[in-house]
Amino acid sequence: MLKWILILIIIAAIASLLGFHGVAGLAGTAARVLIFIVLAVLGIMLLFGLLAVA
Repeated sequence: MLKWILILIIIAAIASLLGFHGVAGLAGTAARVLIFIVLAVLGIMLLFGLLAVA
């Protein structure tokens, strides 16, 4: 999932530089949603102790 976030951020940056603001906004929003999902799952895993932190 982190790979998709990086890909979408790069697409947003390139699209913004080339003037495709609609595509840049869409890719940025998708990346933001994926970041939220990753953080929520990480928080839930930490809350229930499913992720061992050394």
